[in-house]
Amino acid sequence: MSAHRRRILHVLAVSFFACMPVFIENGFGQDVITLVATGSSLPEPLYVAWGDEFHKTQPEVQLRYLAEGTAESTARILAGTGDFGGGEAPIPEKQLSAAKQQVIELPTILIGLAVVYNVPGLSGTLRLSGPVVANIFLGKITSWRDPEIARLNPGMKLPDLAIKVLHRTEGKGSSYIFSDYLSKVSPEFQSKVGKSVSPKWPVGASIARTLDLLEQLKKTPGAITYTEMNWVDKTSSVSAAIKNAAGEFVRPNAKSVGEAASAMESKMTQGFRVSLTNPPGKDSYPIASFTWLYVPEHAIEPARGKAVNEFLQWIYGKGQEIARDRGYAPLPVSVLTKAKEKAATIR
Repeated sequence: MSAHRRRILHVLAVSFFACMPVFIENGFGQDVITLVATGSSLPEPLYVAWGDEFHKTQPEVQLRYLAEGTAESTARILAGTGDFGGGEAPIPEKQLSAAKQQVIELPTILIGLAVVYNVPGLSGTLRLSGPVVANIFLGKITSWRDPEIARLNPGMKLPDLAIKVLHRTEGKGSSYIFSDYLSKVSPEFQSKVGKSVSPKWPVGASIARTLDLLEQLKKTPGAITYTEMNWVDKTSSVSAAIKNAAGEFVRPNAKSVGEAASAMESKMTQGFRVSLTNPPGKDSYPIASFTWLYVPEHAIEPARGKAVNEFLQWIYGKGQEIARDRGYAPLPVSVLTKAKEKAATIR
């Protein structure tokens, strides 16, 4: 079967399941509610694990999570399709106001975007700054032996190898976080590309799925891209240490991403729409963000609303422990408290 045909069948399947309530009778004669959500692929492994673990505690509820991307998920949920969506970009106020029903944005965990590279023979951890990364993705720095990279890595033997830029296709939350960060550290990037789920990249190849992106990275000497930090270990990739606002080189992990959120806690509002990129603090990782769920305030049926509410309350309890055990950064306590209160209004 061709890739194009598989894509068509996948879209049809998503549309079918997302447009109708799913009730399946289990072995005890109870109706099993299958919650259907589309969203970003960045937290997909965690969300699938959450669905499996929640089903063990609530056998009458299952979760089907389909990783289609932030923009696609936003469009579906605003149109009234599916139980909830997910992504890494706040929904624009104009779209929220025009939605068929009120949609609530709820943070689930913190994520960090790693800058990953494939430079054969390079020993040690590569150091990069925001402006240098911006110039790479603008196509201004084209060799791994460029003087700007060399200055950040004294004593490191850099190869005379062309840089091959890889990025995501349109509508991806990871591109929103990454372009948000680059826009803050590079006025030129801000003016030429800007912050968007669909940046108009001047250079590089676009790849849709996270796994395909990282597979292409491994096949391409000289390649560089960005991905959620937990995918780095899962795919045996190598990430750079990024110079933060305090001038420290920091690698992405649960602690450094948590530090980024803590540094921005005073600016967080009830809507949780604050950007966490390029925060202050010597231990803060600079490319950090929430990932959100986009949830209709009122479900299409009371039973489904109850199931969504219970799932949300669970992820703000046991779900945070599971996230921590899997290497993700859980929400700060103050954010967690506000998120639980907001989630309790779902009906």
